[in-house]
Amino acid sequence: MTSESPALHEPTVSELPDLLHALASWQHDGLPVQLHPADLGWQWRFGAEQVARSMRVWSIDSTPAAIAFVDADVPEGEAAVARMAMAPDFAVDERLARALVHDLPAPQRIGLPGGISIIEARFGDAFRAELTAQGWIADEPWTPLRRALSREVEPCGLRIETVEPGKPDARVEVETAAFENSTFTVERWHTMAQGPAYANARCLVGYDENDAAVAAITVWSAGPGRPGVIEPMGVHRDHRGRGHGRAITVAGAAALREMGASSALVATPASNEAGVATYVSAGFEAGTPVPDFVRPTN
Repeated sequence: MTSESPALHEPTVSELPDLLHALASWQHDGLPVQLHPADLGWQWRFGAEQVARSMRVWSIDSTPAAIAFVDADVPEGEAAVARMAMAPDFAVDERLARALVHDLPAPQRIGLPGGISIIEARFGDAFRAELTAQGWIADEPWTPLRRALSREVEPCGLRIETVEPGKPDARVEVETAAFENSTFTVERWHTMAQGPAYANARCLVGYDENDAAVAAITVWSAGPGRPGVIEPMGVHRDHRGRGHGRAITVAGAAALREMGASSALVATPASNEAGVATYVSAGFEAGTPVPDFVRPTN
């Protein structure tokens, strides 16, 4: 029996390593895909202070019970989104569920103008039930995908190089050529790589037969025996349509297996049919699409 009500706070930078450890410990096969150390690790390219500002933590008896990862720099007029993770021990805790649903939309509680308008809540029966009871409705569905890593991963067909410290140029080149609005830079790669989450991550670059950098991926482990995440994955715009997305995804799965991960996870909007097809071609199994929750307008 817990003695305290859930307490909400924005963490300090000094708390982040412990929160990463807690978040990693919540990752288990068989559970829905939820917020993962990968999400914090990728955000780290903007610096530790930005990561801390993007997090809200609910603790019970001084122990983290739930974490929201929010966009703390939402443009005026746009909906703020919270990506959620919850300790498995609190999945059916109704008191925590009520606190989350009370705090997230409240500007004075969450510390964001307008509060949270969209919630990614794929785990926590009590939390999801409380959202529904309070009138939150289904928003965009996301397809979770998983590849088990108990067996050796097949060759991918590309020459794969792991990005070494001080040599991220090809990784950055592919990222910016794959995503039109990318703000990734060499400096930001170094900032990310110096963060504690990257100690359990790798960046991979795939090269074709002409030694051109054609695809790249970053993979994030939560520790041996736990699910890892593949994110982001991109193919250079000049080399699309040749199966490189499948190939670099297979390489990412192989890297996670080498790191001891039990499975590789990713989620993508269900409307991204080409993305889902790429992951399925790389040996991932698509699960049932799960919608986000959107706050009703009165």
